[in-house]
Amino acid sequence: MLSATQVVVPSPSKASCLTVLVLLFSSLLVAFSNWPSSMTAEDTTDLHYWLNWRFLLCAIWVLSPMVVASLLISKYEGPDKEKRRGAVGNLYADESWRPCLKNLHPAWLLAFRVLAFFLLLPLLIVNVVVDGGGIFYYYTQWTFTLVIVYFGLGSLLSIYGIHQYHNKVGGDKVDHERVDEERGTYVAPTNEDNEQCMTKIFPIPREDNAREVAGFWGYAFQIIYQTNAGAVILTDCVFWFILYPFLSMKDHDLNFFLVGMHSINAVFLLGDTFLNSFRFPWFRISYFLIWTSLYVIFQWIVHGCVSLWWPYPFLDLSSDLAPVWYLLVAVLHIPCYALFPLIFKMKHFLLSRFFPGSYQTP
Repeated sequence: MLSATQVVVPSPSKASCLTVLVLLFSSLLVAFSNWPSSMTAEDTTDLHYWLNWRFLLCAIWVLSPMVVASLLISKYEGPDKEKRRGAVGNLYADESWRPCLKNLHPAWLLAFRVLAFFLLLPLLIVNVVVDGGGIFYYYTQWTFTLVIVYFGLGSLLSIYGIHQYHNKVGGDKVDHERVDEERGTYVAPTNEDNEQCMTKIFPIPREDNAREVAGFWGYAFQIIYQTNAGAVILTDCVFWFILYPFLSMKDHDLNFFLVGMHSINAVFLLGDTFLNSFRFPWFRISYFLIWTSLYVIFQWIVHGCVSLWWPYPFLDLSSDLAPVWYLLVAVLHIPCYALFPLIFKMKHFLLSRFFPGSYQTP
């Protein structure tokens, strides 16, 4: 029986993650070796396309992670679980807007999120205008939209946090001045007073008893963040290590949108990672698994209603290798998600070394 403080999935080493990634990417190249000839010419609305052993196995690979993910979420997620101190998924209200450096004003994190939002959103809008709404047929645009939602919601939460910040600092100064006026002498706040105010605004993470548990939007923000962490790594790695080499061999030119959709999202997400004060519990890989599974189920529903080409060759159910490809993509989620805990370790190492007096460990 796992205790509340145990991590659900063991953290793999950097070498093991890279090894698994290389093996999986090499295996997936098989799915693209005959592209676009691998695109099915069969009628996907025909019942015979679905009522076979291939679809049964693929459905097991897709639905089983959803079941496991749901069990993990019901066990570890939610405010009620936060009553247990040291719980795996404990989340506090100030983590959504407080920078990881005590001396860094939260307005800097707000500015970064606003910049990301107003750079990513126009890119998606222009992409829709140029290529049409059919771009949402792809997993990349699903994930890119979720990244935009993350920075939009993050900007709002940062604004709320800064409002709290100014109210707290202003209230402390007013109280200080009121006491001095009663004594007949005004004494300006000292650096020590300001540091005490900063400590109240940015409490040390270990002082859990004095911190407010996050509400619905705080939890939603964290969930979106960790879903993006896995999905962005998955989409960008698949594109640059599988699709890009293959497209280059086929003399397909890369356009601005292809490059932008598979690069700038990761850049901004990594930048936010080095600024925010989030934790990264392993059990929230559940949302990443559910996110991808919903996309696959969406594709199944669309192809069950209309006979269309598949956006990714490994989704085609007409091949006898389809269950193998589905399984490989499912397994690929683990090393893709595992890269972010490694990034968190690198962040902790760098910031604790260069900013030892300011860095707050989550």
